[in-house]
Amino acid sequence: MNYLVTIIGPTAIGKTSLSIALAQHFGCDIVSCDSRQFYREMAIGTAVPSGAELEAAPHHFIQNKSILDTYTVGDYEQEALALLDGLFTKNNVQILVGGSGLYVDAILKGFDDFPTIDPSVREHINAAYDQHGLVYLQEQLQALDPDYYQKLSTENPQTLQNPQRMKRFVEVCQGSNQPYSSFIGQKQNSRSFTPIVIGLDAERDILYQRINQRVDIMQQEGLLAEVEGLVPHKERNALQTVGYRELFAYLDGQCTLDFALEEIKKNTRRFAKRQMTWFKRTENARWFDYATERETIINYIESQIR
Repeated sequence: MNYLVTIIGPTAIGKTSLSIALAQHFGCDIVSCDSRQFYREMAIGTAVPSGAELEAAPHHFIQNKSILDTYTVGDYEQEALALLDGLFTKNNVQILVGGSGLYVDAILKGFDDFPTIDPSVREHINAAYDQHGLVYLQEQLQALDPDYYQKLSTENPQTLQNPQRMKRFVEVCQGSNQPYSSFIGQKQNSRSFTPIVIGLDAERDILYQRINQRVDIMQQEGLLAEVEGLVPHKERNALQTVGYRELFAYLDGQCTLDFALEEIKKNTRRFAKRQMTWFKRTENARWFDYATERETIINYIESQIR
């Protein structure tokens, strides 16, 4: 029996240090599912593990792509599962760690099969979004898949405010002439491992303090210089994220540096809240305070391994 120890939780909670401790204990590798840490050009602003941390245990999917690459969660699912199949031949315990809920779900559960959509449909949607904004996407989804729109409104309203997700929903509806929801739940995905899900959490004040401190450290380590070097590529999807958008605004003269840094802290706190909303829905997760002794968590994991 293979076991995938999966560490989830908000940004700055301590997932990296726990993953290294567990990898050293079990003598296994670490597979990252942090979608921002895939990109080699985004080292500081995504808080990739330090050189010492990378040397402390074998890591995968850290700075292995370029922001110029087209890389989807589906691509990641295929590559990571293939990697895990190889790793499990050496050790029946492996570690998955990261704060990207969609990518965690890709590995633990997989995705439904959606039809291939003509690229012209996406181009049309992007143009309409640029002209009319988010309201266009919301109106389209409500018209083309009213049941799914209502479900999101009730259960996950923040998704209706996410342009990338909404574009995908509308793209599938328009390109297939079928509701997006008609493709959900039609595929059964099997996995060659049993997940053991470890969640890390903290009191809100403590988490916010850790986030603020991390942003200060990023700035000291050269975040602004990193962002300056990425200005020619600022429209790339990978850079539409916290820590980069705010400093692009500063470099465009829209605000002061101090204001931009405070915005990064505020938006990272909001991001952490969204992460927790997502992760709290994870099935069979065992939650621990971030300061829990490593031995306690290891004992729990070993109790789950038959």
